[in-house]
This record gives sequence, C-alpha cells and structure tokens, in this order.
Amino acid sequence: MAVKKTATRSEEYAESIINTVREPLIVLDQDLRVVTASRSFYEFFKVKPEETEGQLIYNLGNDQWDIPKLRELLENILPDKTTFDNYEVEHDFATIGKRIMLLNARQIKRALGKERIILLAIEDITERKQLESLLIDSEERYRHLFETASDGIVFLEQREGKITHANPASEKMLGYTKKELIGNKLQDIGVLLDMGDFQTTIQNLDKSGIIHYNDVSVRTKSGQHIDTDIYLVDRATLVQCSIRDVTDRKQAEDALRESENKYRLLADNIHDVVFVLDMNLNYTYVSPSVKVLRGYEPEEVLKQSYTDILTSSSLALAMKTLSDVTELEKIKHQEITESRTLQLEMRRKDGTTVWTEVKFSFIRDENQRPVGILGITRDITERKRADEALRESEDQYRLVVENAKESIIITQDMKVVFVNSAAIGMVGYSKEILTPKSFTDFIHPDDLNMVVNYHIKRIKGEEVPPVYSFRVIGQDGTVVWCEINAAIIQWKGKPATLNFLNNVTERKRTEGELQRTHDSLNNAFGAIIQVMVSAIEMRDPYTAGHQLRAADLACAIAKEMGLPQDKIEGLRMAGSIHDIGKLSIPAEILSKPIKLTNVEFSLIKEHSLIGYEMLKNVESPWPLAQIVYQHHERMDSSGYPRNLKGDEIIIEARIMAVSDVVEAMASHRPYRPGLGIDAAMAEIEKNKGTHYDKTVADACLRLFREKGYQLLA
Repeated sequence: MAVKKTATRSEEYAESIINTVREPLIVLDQDLRVVTASRSFYEFFKVKPEETEGQLIYNLGNDQWDIPKLRELLENILPDKTTFDNYEVEHDFATIGKRIMLLNARQIKRALGKERIILLAIEDITERKQLESLLIDSEERYRHLFETASDGIVFLEQREGKITHANPASEKMLGYTKKELIGNKLQDIGVLLDMGDFQTTIQNLDKSGIIHYNDVSVRTKSGQHIDTDIYLVDRATLVQCSIRDVTDRKQAEDALRESENKYRLLADNIHDVVFVLDMNLNYTYVSPSVKVLRGYEPEEVLKQSYTDILTSSSLALAMKTLSDVTELEKIKHQEITESRTLQLEMRRKDGTTVWTEVKFSFIRDENQRPVGILGITRDITERKRADEALRESEDQYRLVVENAKESIIITQDMKVVFVNSAAIGMVGYSKEILTPKSFTDFIHPDDLNMVVNYHIKRIKGEEVPPVYSFRVIGQDGTVVWCEINAAIIQWKGKPATLNFLNNVTERKRTEGELQRTHDSLNNAFGAIIQVMVSAIEMRDPYTAGHQLRAADLACAIAKEMGLPQDKIEGLRMAGSIHDIGKLSIPAEILSKPIKLTNVEFSLIKEHSLIGYEMLKNVESPWPLAQIVYQHHERMDSSGYPRNLKGDEIIIEARIMAVSDVVEAMASHRPYRPGLGIDAAMAEIEKNKGTHYDKTVADACLRLFREKGYQLLA
C-alpha cells in the first residue's frame, strides 16, 4: 500500500514537473499513443487534452503529426537507443504554420513492471533559425560590400592601430598588396594623418561612433599624392577605416571655382543685364550693365522694389506669369524647368522707359524647391519701334492691297489669312468663307499636287516657275483658271506667301480652241504626208518601205539623244517623205536590178534637190524641206548636193543621214540582197565623226547593241 502511495506521489511529482517546464512535453506509450502532455504543449500547438490523450501521435490534429522525420525518430532510431538529443524536424502545421523543432526523446522504464514510456521534449527553434539565417545573410552582404566597395576599407586593431584586413579597393588605391598592408599602421602606408596618441583617438571614437578627417593627403606606393577623406568607425573589437579618393572632386571644385570666377567676370562685363532675385523678388545680384540699360548704379538697383522698376502693365504681366508657373508646378507635382520669356517695360532713372526682353528661370535647392530667380534682361526698344513701324506699314499695305484691282490672297502655311475685294469677286466666296480655310480647299483636285509641291519648294528657297496656271472651283461650282505670281513676305511677324492672281479663264478657252485648230491642221498635214507616201509606194514599193523604216529609226535615235518631242514629230514627218524627190526619177532606173551607170546615179542624186523644191513652199512647223535637202550631206563635206560641213547641217538631217544609211544597207534592194544590221553597224562605227555626227552615231549603236532595237518589218 505504501509502495502504491509512493508511486502515485512520484507520478504527481513528475506531472507537476512536466507542466512546469516551458518547452512542450509529451509522453507516449509503447504503441506511440499519447499518455499525457504538458500544459505548454496544449497551448503551443493549440489542442485540447480530450483531443490528445489516448490518440496515436500521428493522428493528432487531423493527422498533422504524421511527419516522416518524426516516424523515423520514433520507429527507427529510438528503439535502438534509449535517448536521442537535438533531432531537427521542420513541418508546416495547419494551426500554427511552419515550424522548426528540436526533438529530445527518452525511453523511461516505469515502476511496478509497467511498460516503458517515451518522453518527447519539443523545443521550437524557428525564430533562432531565422535569426541565424539573417545573420548569415547580413555577414554575406557586408562581406560583399567590403570586397566590392569603391572606397578603400581597412580594419585596425584597437591597441596600436595596426591593419588586420584590407579590401581590394584599398590595394588598388594605395598600390600595396594585402600582404604588404596587414600589420602596418596608417602612417606606414603613406596616410599623412597625425592622429596623436591612438588610444586617445579610440576613446573619442567610443564617444562619437565615427570620426571624419577632411582633405587628407596620401602618398601611394608609387609616390603619387592623392587627396582623400578618411572615416574611422567603431566596430566593437576593430576600427573600420574608410579611405575615399576625392582627387577628382577636388579638381572639380577647383574647376568650379575657376568657372564661377569666369562666370562673374562674364556677367560683370556682358552687354545684357544679368540679375538674381530671391523669392520675395528682391535683387541679390545685378550686373554693372544695368547702368547702361536703366541709368542706375548696381548698388541703387539692389535697394529698389520691383514696383519701382516696372510699369504697371508690365508688373501685372510679370506677377501673373510667376503665379501661373507656381500654380502649374502644384498641379503637375513636378518642377517646371524650362525658362520663360517676357517683354517688359522698365523705368529709367531719367524718367523715360525702356522696353526689355526678360528671360528667367528658377534657382532651386537640393530638394528642387525654388529659392530664387536667375534672369537676363536685353534692351529691345529699337526692335519694338521697328515692330510698331512694321505694323503701321502693314496697315498701310493692307489698305493698298485691299483696294487693288488685281486679286490678292495672303496665306500662312497654306491657310488664307487675307483676301482683297478683287479676289472675292473672282471666285465668288465671301471673306468669312475664305479666311478660316486652307487655300487648298478651293483648288481643282487635278492641280492640287502641283500647287502644293510648288509651295513647299518656294518655302525651302528652291526654284519654281515664276508664273504658272491652275484651276479654282468657284462658289457656284464653275472652274476658274488662275495665273499666279507669288512671293514670300512677312505678315504680322511671321513668314507668309503673297499671291497675285489673274483670271485667265478666257485666255485658256482661246488657247484651247487654238490647240484644237492646231491639232486639226496637224492631222490634215499628216493626211497629206500619208497621201505622198502612198503615191511613192505605188510607184516604188522599195522606196516607200525604206522611208517608213528610216523614219521610225530616226525617231528612236532622236529620243535616245533626249531631243524634245516637237523635233521627234518633225523627224517622223520628214523621214516618211525624205525620198519624195524620187517621184521625178524614171521608174526603170529606180527598179533597175543591176548597177547604175554614172549618168543614172547622177539622176538619182538629184532627188534631194527635187524634194526640197517640192516642199520649200509648204507651210509647216518643222523644217521638212531642209531635212529632205540635207539628208545626204556628211560631216566632213563629202556628201551632196551642197557639200555642207559640220554644224552647217541641221541636227534633224544628221539623224536622218544615219538612219537612211542603216536602213539602206540592212534591207534588200533590186540590185543586191540586204547586207544585214552588223554590216550597217560596222559602217556607222567606222565613219562616226567623219561622215556621221558622233553623238548621233553613238545613240544609234546603243539602240541596236544594248537596247535591242529592230527595224520595222
């Protein structure tokens, strides 16, 4: 009975201990069912005793404890060992989230021969693990910063200030290797810094945490001197010494001072007035040129209020502009960096006023807040007078053009800005309809590209026809032909086009009728030529075919040479009848199948003169008679009938001479078969420049050899 009471008291004592321990404890029987658990277990894992005791540990909390590593501990490791310490398990619990735990297990033999029990202690090390991870990350980041910092960093031990660590930047900056740096003091590596007693420095560092030395000269291993800033930072067991190379900064500061001196020298001697205002619009600086502009000494201006400087209207404009810019910054939530330009009237010391152009912008602090105004003032009085004179001149000019009898339209960027009464009368539109619109709205679609293209070229300063015609659609839909003469002018201070327009509709109608008459006459003339060709063909088919083929080749050569279309058309007409004189030659001579006698050939040679006599009185826009007369002349005067030479022969006859020879040689004749194109080309090649015009000959050779020309069938 006493033993039983003792066992009971022991169990109560053990249970009290279990419930007192802060770490969660759980007691399992041999079947791994929960016998009991500590209060801290229930609180930590948010479970209740009635849900826990008697349950298989793996089934606790809807199988949340079914953890593979826990099974390994309880089923594989613990049976072989009576104890096991610091077994790390990580698991994500539904109730308390992811946890990292250290498990300590003991097999305990119970009294009175009972089965052994397992005591499982659970230590939550989640936060400790997180802190360890953060510490590792922090150390890694610091090491990375130490290794990659652009400043030289060395660590000093606190007793004598000897270097214990050095980063790559310090090696590069000072020229010493890490091995050479470690064990030395700052003074030993060229840092010309007198810190006095190092222990005193350490005591001061303990109080402030950081000591900064400006403009410390350092002599590198190579003997070069550099300017540095040095920072000592307390690192508990060591002192961190950061060495920053400020040589470039010192040079930049020196350059800035020199630049500022030059700027002040420039500002003090510039013709324009340079000024600086604070945000209350009081002068803090004004250049000496203000005396020329306003008659005041700079010292007098510095004492003046802006109300004393500007006329009332200019003051109102300046205040409104400043207000608008400030309000715009508030709306946009960003600084307005572009400058503003105003035309302001200022008072002079002698009581007169001067017109100025003031360009200003804000001076800003490091937070981009406006702290002042920087500006330049330029005297534009003469320009204002010129503008006034120009406006007066424009008004007078407007009066003149308004009443001019010639139609005048002024455009800016093709938009109508002015029309006079004559222009309104010509097209029928009112001024209210014309002036808001683009001039292109009234141009006939077929002429629009031409007019716009000429306008663009004129604006660019390129050459355009001084006078040209185009069509305008009138108010009632009628087409009005206009002849335009335009020039670039200044209109209200901006470039504009001054257009003088003449109504040439009637002239165009007359020209159209003349052209139709001309076309009719040309058709009639062509018909006459065709009759002549037919007459020749009836008498001598060989001659007729030769003329047509020679005419086609002559036109092709003229086109290859770039001759105008009018000359090409004349060549076609003349070529079709260039042998018309042969009508007077007996047919038996023309078709004789054997070589002609000298007398017969002399008769043949007369056909050029006879053809000329037949055509010389025929009115024609082309020199038909001369082409027929000269087509057997040669450049070296070896031709007939007049032995003309070089430029004495008109160009059309020179072309006809080449085409006549080529066709004659290539084609069949009664007295011989055709010699072929190759023989004809050889003849032209051989005698170009002597018999034949070189330019004409080269054009003919290109046609056949390069461009595939073929004689008509």
